Amino acid sequence: MNENFEKIYLGGGCFWCLEAVFQRVRGIEKVVSGYSGGKTDNPTYDEVSSGVTGHAEVVEVTFNKNQISLDSILDIFFEIHDPTSLNRQGNDVGTQYRSIVLVNSPEQLALTMKKIAELNESGKYNSPLVTELKKFEKFYSAEDYHQNFYINNQNYPYCTVVIDPKLKKFMEHFSSVVR
Repeated sequence: MNENFEKIYLGGGCFWCLEAVFQRVRGIEKVVSGYSGGKTDNPTYDEVSSGVTGHAEVVEVTFNKNQISLDSILDIFFEIHDPTSLNRQGNDVGTQYRSIVLVNSPEQLALTMKKIAELNESGKYNSPLVTELKKFEKFYSAEDYHQNFYINNQNYPYCTVVIDPKLKKFMEHFSSVVR
């Protein structure tokens, strides 16, 4: 990979939501839905959904550091999901929907820890952040039908009820980075 590009792995509930948002961010080169943070090798969606694999639904975000900073990516990430809700996002309940950041370097770890501390001190949230912070180990791409889900299924009820409001919030708060 080109030295200008970096990857980070983010989980904030259903990966369809994160994918739909980050695909619209200038400087993001690629977003892949998948599974990470657990112990089971080559998990399937059904296995991850059962909660027994330890994996979370995450997105692999490849970004150009010359076009968008990790700090900006984290700002978007923490704004579009509830990082104070333990093992759930809305009606999605279980460890597979936990808030998690999987980092690739000491720099990513330090920046993410700083961001979490700033948010906790800011008073923005009524409760402390419960986002798990973990060293990245392995990523498994989700099945093909999960990739580009919102793009391919905009009229699907989950997309209109859950993803559309997140996209609206993203567009309102981060219009300067929208493609």
